[in-house]
Amino acid sequence: MAIVEVKVPQLSESVAEATLLQWKKKPGDAVAADEILIEIETDKVVLEVPAPAAGVLAEIVVGDGGTVVSDQVIARIDTEAKAGAAAPVPAPAPAAAPAPAVVAAAATRSDVAMPAAAKLMADHGLAPGSVAGTGKDGRVTKGDVLAALAQPKPAAAPAPAIPTGVPTKALPQVAAPVGLPPELANRPEQRVPMTRLRARIAERLLQSQATNAILTTFNEVNMAPVMELRKKYQEKFEKEHGVKLGFMSFFVKAAVHALKKFPILNASVDGNDIVYHGYFDIGIAVGSPRGLVVPILRNADQLSFAEIEKKIADFGKRAAEGKLGIDEMTGGTFSISNGGVFGSMLSTPIINPPQSAILGVHATKERPVVENGQIVIRPINYLALSYDHRIIDGREAVLGLVAMKEALEDPARLLFNI
Repeated sequence: MAIVEVKVPQLSESVAEATLLQWKKKPGDAVAADEILIEIETDKVVLEVPAPAAGVLAEIVVGDGGTVVSDQVIARIDTEAKAGAAAPVPAPAPAAAPAPAVVAAAATRSDVAMPAAAKLMADHGLAPGSVAGTGKDGRVTKGDVLAALAQPKPAAAPAPAIPTGVPTKALPQVAAPVGLPPELANRPEQRVPMTRLRARIAERLLQSQATNAILTTFNEVNMAPVMELRKKYQEKFEKEHGVKLGFMSFFVKAAVHALKKFPILNASVDGNDIVYHGYFDIGIAVGSPRGLVVPILRNADQLSFAEIEKKIADFGKRAAEGKLGIDEMTGGTFSISNGGVFGSMLSTPIINPPQSAILGVHATKERPVVENGQIVIRPINYLALSYDHRIIDGREAVLGLVAMKEALEDPARLLFNI
């Protein structure tokens, strides 16, 4: 027997522990080298644990939902065993022989149903004794079975949907509150523990609200110039770069343009110090089945429109698959949250610590606006900039948002950096 241990991957320094989701194999199953055995959820990402060698899963040391740390042994693989040869499971103790009176009762029980009734019960999976008999000496007749089968079965209440990756054994039913009126009793509820990612999101948002002096300023942007430019070059852009020209690349470029003009928007607080970052790592908020994640566009000022669009598309795809790495979501100097893709018209985004500002982008809708004394219809997007008022004054925040507005309404500014 040659045993190979399956261990938890090395977690980052900021991640103390993780949670096992659900094993994809059970003891005795054959596994191939590099086959994914289980996923491990940290407070940032979900990591896949591959089999270090081919063989048979001999033992699962930590079950679904278990809490683990770096390099902890969670299973063992026997590289020389054959499938089905898992570690022996202790045989259950033999049941004690029933008392004579019980045996006697069991012996007569098989005679309760008439032969035709017994066959019909067996065909429909009815257990002996489950049908009341009306025949002689209480025997069950065929008519009794047919009558029992004709009775409607009570419909089971639909179970609430369980989030992907949550071990079902950790979902106890919620007891109904005492003292409710009869019509409000026995309504289905289910208590689902927060995933590590969701708990971390909650912790960080509360931290942001508690430690930052958050204020939000708004402005409206006429998106017609960007939309016309996008329409004009969309086909050529996609043919040349293999990716569609979206709006997010314009928002990223406009944000970087404003951050260069007002570096305090790209800074962060460290104790009593203000840290001015000489680089532009832009976090892009992306929704995933397990919660909101914010992967980082590193050195966004050095990326082309095509590179930005490709990276954002890749982030979205891998976020849905739970395959973003911890290093891809660590750091960041400024964030952009696009609630417009879900139809949001206006919001006040919460700062992503330790950053000091975040841009909220919303849905573009046609609105009546006044231009040169005339009411005209324009595609308008409301931008929201939330900032930490401890270090960012209203002047810098407002002018920073105006710089973004001007860059979007006149994209040529992005080319000439004016």
